[in-house]
Amino acid sequence: MSALELIIAAALILVLAYRFYGSFLAAKVLVLDSSRETPAKRHYDGKDYVPMNKWIAFGHHFAAIAGAGPLVGPVLAAQFGYLPGTLWILIGAVLAGAVHDMVILLASVRHDGKSLSEIAKKEVGPVAGVATAIAIFFLIILTMAGLGLVVVNALFKNPWGVFTIGMTIPIAIFIGIYMHKLRPGRIAEASLIGVILILLAVVVGPYVKNSPLGSYLMLSDKTLEILLPLYGFLAAALPVWLLLAPRDYLSSYMKIGTILLLAIGIIIVNPRIHMPAVTQFINGGGPIINGKVWPFICITIACGAISGFHALISSGTTPKLIANEKDIKLVGFGGMLTEAFVALMALIAATTLMPGDYFAINTKPEIFQKLNMQIVHLPQLSKLVGEELAGRPGGAVTLAVGMADIFSRIGGLRHLMAYWYQFAIMFEALFILTTIDAGTRVARYIAQDLLGMIYSPIKENKSVGLTVLLSAAVSFAWGYLIYGGDIKTIWPVFGVANQTIGTLALAIGTTMILQRSKKKIYALTTFLPMTFLFITVLNAGITNVFNVYLPQKQMVPAVLVITLMILAIIIMVSSVIKWISILSKTRKAELALENKQNF
Repeated sequence: MSALELIIAAALILVLAYRFYGSFLAAKVLVLDSSRETPAKRHYDGKDYVPMNKWIAFGHHFAAIAGAGPLVGPVLAAQFGYLPGTLWILIGAVLAGAVHDMVILLASVRHDGKSLSEIAKKEVGPVAGVATAIAIFFLIILTMAGLGLVVVNALFKNPWGVFTIGMTIPIAIFIGIYMHKLRPGRIAEASLIGVILILLAVVVGPYVKNSPLGSYLMLSDKTLEILLPLYGFLAAALPVWLLLAPRDYLSSYMKIGTILLLAIGIIIVNPRIHMPAVTQFINGGGPIINGKVWPFICITIACGAISGFHALISSGTTPKLIANEKDIKLVGFGGMLTEAFVALMALIAATTLMPGDYFAINTKPEIFQKLNMQIVHLPQLSKLVGEELAGRPGGAVTLAVGMADIFSRIGGLRHLMAYWYQFAIMFEALFILTTIDAGTRVARYIAQDLLGMIYSPIKENKSVGLTVLLSAAVSFAWGYLIYGGDIKTIWPVFGVANQTIGTLALAIGTTMILQRSKKKIYALTTFLPMTFLFITVLNAGITNVFNVYLPQKQMVPAVLVITLMILAIIIMVSSVIKWISILSKTRKAELALENKQNF
């Protein structure tokens, strides 16, 4: 199948969905009101609450939600073939993900820019609020662990990659000092310098690799599994302007530029998709994802179809930037559909590889030998990029090879494939480290809030000692999962946590629609995807616990998944009780009105 045909079909579906279903949700279900004052205007402070042009708000929101998830998840799910991933991305994004993001964005705007746990507490009840806070904490810890493993598998025994990614840290710090101390307000100037320095690090990489310094950068996976949590600790403890903010800002340029370049490359090259529509692993037993295509396709491809992590953004910074409720359709619904398109391009980049090459990269050598698959182009690809590609699971290397292969076929640039590959690795790792920066810091905030529920003075404590202690504790938590786990163990747990939050977000949406809409049937727009997601989470969780974790005596992931399922059940029970109460009051009011009219 031609990749270009798939892209055109997907683009048409997404555009039509935005035009018709997005408009229906905006006008009929959520009734967006341009006359209502938003929190950005009501609480304007020039820092957090700032009304933005809808396209600027869209850019911020998209950059925040489109991290490494839509790049890694689709690549891993390619083991089932290109068709299941494509269908889940398109159907999930239109009927679930975009609805989820749009509803929570409106909910936060209507609740004065409050967080998801605060909204849950107010809309559903205090029990749901506490359960949400705990689930969010687990989600962030698991996100750090899952994405950290992706970086480890991309960088071990790769001195060029280690040097390039390592250099982004001092570059980001330099740009932070430049913008904050040396030349305040010169954003464009600092951005240009930062992007040039990052690209220069990619170019200089091979010279460093072949120098005496290269041997010191030939790091093992275990060394990287220790260094990454240490980096997370520093990023969480340092002032936000010094590392986190400038890295986020530089990353946005790299993200937008590279995705546009990949789209242009696919259009020009028009590669063939070599992975079959479905593989034998749809019935389970796959070397990358052990379970069946359902429910595991739904927890493997989270970002790109529906992601509970998006609810943290839709109830975090974005609602404080919305200048007009009408903008919520573009920012929430449109942002999710745009991410779905990114996820589809990642899936295409992976499936253009020959199946044997794909599985050789994404599995350990001893596992690949049992598959009886033929390697086709992998030795040549390894020679072109200058790295041994086999046995690097996690999705990052597969995507980087697929992207590099497409880029290098534009205008006879095959001899530069090593640079394209390391550029793609840097592109992916840069965003993962950005997520680790922000995620570790957010996890510290949530940990402080949870401890504050036990001992209230902790919540308002801003001492350096507590900051360092909580940063270290959070970094140790996800670092422990990395050191003792692998992508096959961590990613499914992350998926369960992520979709548990998604279930809650859709439950909140259902509650809001039942309370505010004259037509209760409109609640089906959130209730139906919520029900599907809830069943999916329980099915995937039970399968993982009893078929994988307990038989292999992996107690930590087993306990995590069981805890998450209990939280999901608590949230759903609380929501159902609330819905019964709402519908009961509505029915009583209708009967009272009928009796009055009859009288």
